[in-house]
Amino acid sequence: MNSLTGHLIEYRNYLQLEKNMSANTIEGYLSDLHRFSDYLALVSPNLALEAVGLSQLRNYLTWLHELGIAPRTQARYVSSLKAFYRFLEYSEVLPENPTLLLEAPKLGRKLPEVLSLEEIDRLVQAIDLSKPEGHRNKAIIETLYGCGLRVSELINLRLTDLFEKEEFIRVRGKGNKERLVPLGRIAQREINYYRQHYRNHAAIHPSAQNILFINRRGKGLTRVMIFTLVKELAHTAGLKKKISPHTFRHSFATHLVEGGADLRAVQEMLGHESILTTEIYTHLDQSFLRKTLLQHHPRASKNNF
Repeated sequence: MNSLTGHLIEYRNYLQLEKNMSANTIEGYLSDLHRFSDYLALVSPNLALEAVGLSQLRNYLTWLHELGIAPRTQARYVSSLKAFYRFLEYSEVLPENPTLLLEAPKLGRKLPEVLSLEEIDRLVQAIDLSKPEGHRNKAIIETLYGCGLRVSELINLRLTDLFEKEEFIRVRGKGNKERLVPLGRIAQREINYYRQHYRNHAAIHPSAQNILFINRRGKGLTRVMIFTLVKELAHTAGLKKKISPHTFRHSFATHLVEGGADLRAVQEMLGHESILTTEIYTHLDQSFLRKTLLQHHPRASKNNF
C-alpha cells in the first residue's frame, strides 16, 4: 500500500461530512483516485506522497494516454486529482499543491442537445391524456421544462415544496442544497389538474404521502421511469434528436438566455455552484444567433463570406 491510499479514507469522510456530496459522486472521485494509486503502486511502489511532484503527475497522464483513455476521461481524472490535492493542502498534509500547473487535455466543448419550443409542444401533444397517468405525465414534462429540474429533483419533489401563492417551488439539488425556483403558470396549472383529478383520488403508499408525482401503485417514481417516459414521447412525436429528461433542463436554460435573461439569475435557478457551468448556455446562444444570421440575412450565405 502506498502512502496515497492511507489518505483516501480521510478524503471520503471529508466529502461525505463536510462537502455533503452524494454517495455516487464520492464513489466517482475515489474510483478516479484509485486509478492514480494503482499507477503509483506499479511504477513507484515506495514513493512517498510528499515526493510526488509535477513530473510524476505528467507521467501519469502520459500513461493514461498510452492506455488509450479518452481525453474527456483523462480530464476527469485530472479534475479529481486537483480536488484531492486541494484537500491535502487544506488538511496541511502537504505544504504545496503539485497539481496547480497540471493541465488536462484540451477538449472541444460539447454543447448539449436542445429542443425548440415547437419540439417541446410536439412532445406535450404526444401525451395520451385518455390514460389515467396522462395528466401526470403532462405535469411532469411541463415541470421539467418550466423549472429546469434534474431528474432526481423532480422525483423527490414534495407537496410541502409547493408554494402556489408565491408561485415558487423548493428544490433539493446536489449536496442536498435547497433553492427556490419560480413556478410558471402552465406548470402550476398542470400540477394542480393532476393533483385534483388523479393524485387526490389515488391510494397513496405510506412512503409517498408527501411525494408529488406517484405511480399507479401509489409510490414515488424512479429515474428509469422518467427516462422511459421521455423516450417513448420522443418516439411518438417523431423527434429524431437523442433526448433525455436532462434535455428539458438544457432547453429551459437556453431559452432563458436567448430571451435575454441575466446569467446570474439562470445560474441561481439551475442551482449551479459556479457561473462557469452556466456560461455554456451563452455559447449555445451564440450558436443560435449565428444560425439565425446564416438562415435569414441576405449577405450571410457561404458565397458571400
